[in-house]
Amino acid sequence: MATVQKMKAAKAAQETPMERAAKRPSAKQFRFGYLVHDVSRIRRTVMDQVMRPYGITRSQWSVLSALSRSGNDGMMQVDLARLMDVGKVTVGGLVDRLEASGHVERRADATDRRAKRVFITEQGFRVIRLMIAVSTKVNRRVLKGLSPAEIQTVEKALMQVKHNLKEIADETAQSGKLEEFGSQIPPEDLI
Repeated sequence: MATVQKMKAAKAAQETPMERAAKRPSAKQFRFGYLVHDVSRIRRTVMDQVMRPYGITRSQWSVLSALSRSGNDGMMQVDLARLMDVGKVTVGGLVDRLEASGHVERRADATDRRAKRVFITEQGFRVIRLMIAVSTKVNRRVLKGLSPAEIQTVEKALMQVKHNLKEIADETAQSGKLEEFGSQIPPEDLI
């Protein structure tokens, strides 16, 4: 037994680093997910840096963006949290800070006086106009070197990917499992 182990060790010592690397699993085939994540992360960092002089954080402009996309009929905090995919407490704190700074206001719901809806104020709309102007300039720079047709193709592809991901998420939420993706593979079989 010891002889077999010594022979394997001797053979392994003779392998080049490339030969050893070829035998190991690699996540290179997941390049798409990595790129989407990395581009999003870097863009958020750039937008944070660009918006910092205006005294607005990424989380705050995310709330204002979400509210502006829904018109200005106001939104319940719970709906805002669901839309942004964050917790109700997180959204509550963000709305508190935006309300204190005059960017949003809470008003009683027209049909349920106990419920409050969040509305963008004129000051909030000024910040949104600023965000649009800044984002337009940043996007021009980010998309430099891409033709309008390439941009349209990327947007169309990402919309389809988003649709597919939402479909998978809905299926998971309903069934609690995703056997299709190997979620039922015993851990010992992965080794």
